[in-house]
Amino acid sequence: MKLDILRKIIREEVKGAIQDELKEILLEAVKSNKQPIQETQPSKSPVSPEVKANLREGYKNILGETAASFNTSQIAQPLRVTNTDTAGPNGQLPEGNVSMDQIMGLMNKG
Repeated sequence: MKLDILRKIIREEVKGAIQDELKEILLEAVKSNKQPIQETQPSKSPVSPEVKANLREGYKNILGETAASFNTSQIAQPLRVTNTDTAGPNGQLPEGNVSMDQIMGLMNKG
């Protein structure tokens, strides 16, 4: 018997055995007596006014610290476009920053 014929016979037998087992598994799953699934919504516990006040004070403190250290050096300077060479070997890009909003605007337009 040739090897190819033997492989074909083995594949067919394995495929048949797997199909028989799957049929039995599916029939067993369908016939089993299962309870219906009941979903319940998790209850939200009410937040006490003291906890709310503590959170609010914490946020105020954080924002206050940020505002105290924030100055004009954190503001992005606009991009200054000049007639300098940007593509040459000794060229450089203009000074300044481009915000993500500007980049997204350019990407969405094209």
